[in-house]
Amino acid sequence: MAGHSKWKNIQGRKNAQDAKRGKIFQKLSREIYVAAKAGGADPTINAALRLVMDKAKAANMPNDNIDRAIKKASSAGDNEHYDEITYEGYGPGGVAILVYALTDNRNRTATNVRVAFTRSGGSLGETGSVSYMFDRKGYIAVEREGLEVDEDTMFENVLEAGAEDLETSAEVFEIYTASEDFTTVRDALEKDGYTLAQAELTMVPQTLVELDSAKQEQLQILIDKLEEDDDVSEVFTSAEM
Repeated sequence: MAGHSKWKNIQGRKNAQDAKRGKIFQKLSREIYVAAKAGGADPTINAALRLVMDKAKAANMPNDNIDRAIKKASSAGDNEHYDEITYEGYGPGGVAILVYALTDNRNRTATNVRVAFTRSGGSLGETGSVSYMFDRKGYIAVEREGLEVDEDTMFENVLEAGAEDLETSAEVFEIYTASEDFTTVRDALEKDGYTLAQAELTMVPQTLVELDSAKQEQLQILIDKLEEDDDVSEVFTSAEM
C-alpha cells in the first residue's frame, strides 16, 4: 500500500458531496434497505447493515432517515427488489474503473453507465476485466490534529489491533486492514480512544496510474456522471489524482 493515500481524494469527494447531500441520502437509504432486507434489522447481528449504517452516520444522515429505511425493509408488505451489479471498464489514459450499483431496472442502469463511459473517453469491459487489479481492504483514517501520539506508537497500536499497514502524513494516519478484519480493528481503535475520521470497506488498486491534467479532468467528468446516477452507489479507480 506504500505511496497510496486515499485521504486527499476523500476530502475532495466530501467537498463535492456537500452540494448533493439529498441524493447521497437517497442512495444510502437504498443500501440500508437492501442490507436490512437480506440480513435482518438488527445491526448487532447483521454486519452488512452495521457497516452501511456507519457509512450513513459518517455522511451525517439523520437517524430518522436510517430508521425509515430499516422499517421499510422489515415491512411484510414491501416487495421492492434491488439487484447488486458491478460494472468494469477503462477511463481516460487506461485507468481501471469499478462501478457498484443497486438497481430495480438493470437495462436502465446498464444504459446509463455505458453512456457515461463512452461520452467521457472511456469504455466498458467484460466481467473480470479490471476487478483483479483491486484488493478489498478496510480503510481507517485518524486525523493527527490534537492527537498526542507519534508514528511509532501508532504503528504499534494498529498492529496490535490487527491491521496490515499504516501510512502517515502530516494530516492523518491511514490504516489498512484485511476486509475480514476491518470491524475488529475499527472497534479496537475506538476502544483505545481514537476518533475515526473515516472508516470503510473499499477497493484499493494494486497499481496507480498517473494522468496528465487534461486526462484527470476528463476522468473527473466521468466519475461525476457516474456518481450522479441514482443507481450507482460507489465508484473506484486506479488513478493517482
